[in-house]
Amino acid sequence: MSEKLPKAASKILEPDEKVLFTVRKKISLEKPKWLLVTDRRIIYLDEKILGRYEVKAIPYQKLERVEVELGIMSSEFIIKGEEDIRLKVGWMNKEQARNTINAIKDALNAIAVEPVGVEINKGLTHETWVLKKPKELVTRFAPAGETITHPPATAEKEDPLEKLKKLKELYDMGVISPEEYEEKRKKLLEQI
Repeated sequence: MSEKLPKAASKILEPDEKVLFTVRKKISLEKPKWLLVTDRRIIYLDEKILGRYEVKAIPYQKLERVEVELGIMSSEFIIKGEEDIRLKVGWMNKEQARNTINAIKDALNAIAVEPVGVEINKGLTHETWVLKKPKELVTRFAPAGETITHPPATAEKEDPLEKLKKLKELYDMGVISPEEYEEKRKKLLEQI
């Protein structure tokens, strides 16, 4: 980890979530903006005065692209996720930004089936790094490292109660997030 965690981090991190790397905005007249790379997600934390803060997070499963522009004076991150999620953090230290992009790449490779795509374009005054998460047939990992794939569609319709049981099993194994579970559970309950 590169820097001390901001105070608000203790309120937004899950109990067993590990912070792999932190970086903050280099120049600011206000409280700093942070990028926290954890073992589960990328978190943008904008600290405000009087203990207020704003948080945006993208879980690695929903991450599509990470781009960093490393310039002479500073660096800027643009992080894109599914559902039109977009984070932009500028005025970061060049070396810390380079270390952050490598931490994100390592975290993604730890959960991906295929290696993450990396594009590097080095010019005279700047360097651009782009990480692209490959589209995978496997959507999640089971805790024991076994992959779970979606079976091919069949002509017969499965009972909604059976689907609900399978959904609960996936949730209990940690394969799907609480938000995904709740969304799918509601849809299945409507079919009953």
